[in-house]
Amino acid sequence: MSGKLVIANKSFGSRLFIGSAGYPNQRVMLDAIEASGAEVVTVAMRRVSLDGGGESLFDLLRGRCEILPNTAGCYTSRDAVLTARLAREALGSDWIKLEVIGDDETLFPDVEHLLGAAQELVNDGFVVLPYCNDDPVTCKKLEDVGCAAVMPLGAPIGSGMGIRNPYNIRIIRDQCSVPVIVDAGVGTASDVAIAMELGCDGVLLNSAVARARDPVKMARSMRLAIEAGRLAHEAGRMPRRMYAKASTSDEDMIEV
Repeated sequence: MSGKLVIANKSFGSRLFIGSAGYPNQRVMLDAIEASGAEVVTVAMRRVSLDGGGESLFDLLRGRCEILPNTAGCYTSRDAVLTARLAREALGSDWIKLEVIGDDETLFPDVEHLLGAAQELVNDGFVVLPYCNDDPVTCKKLEDVGCAAVMPLGAPIGSGMGIRNPYNIRIIRDQCSVPVIVDAGVGTASDVAIAMELGCDGVLLNSAVARARDPVKMARSMRLAIEAGRLAHEAGRMPRRMYAKASTSDEDMIEV
């Protein structure tokens, strides 16, 4: 797969980002991360103990991957900003996946609070990767306030419904100059391939692997889907046609 994914001041060989929650056990999680080829693993700061008792999730992941803390579980810009600053103090990193949730049922982002938190964190020197609606206007506003990437959802978190609005995702890709990473809703490898074929720069997923019958095999399939979808996008698909067109020419055809 040609070209690396570049976000802010870092480049990554893999365009797959993977989460660390919901696995049957930590051994399966680590094996799945390895099988996925992902270099970036997200960790929810509000759901990980920082009290120093025993081996933490951070201890398990350090040296294996880049840890991307996120603000999952935050419902206001204030809580998200405080969580991001806690992550920076704990991990020594300015990178944050920004989530500000609007309600418990859909887990859709609260755009008003998301934009406010993004602006404050950018001003505070963070590299902000915001989870957002598949809305071109919101994505462009997030880019304009200085976010290093935009991460529109493909479908609701944990739904496994795939890319529900490919047209909006394509518009977002056309209008934004920062990397576009589909985040949430992926259910299987074909969803990943579709996201990449649409021109997205990467995919972030968690439940599709963690909740699979065999998380390690599913993780490997996601790795292959990222590569296949990206190559297909770079190659350029054939035009769609209403009617058939023979693959062989009629020229010089032998008459019978």
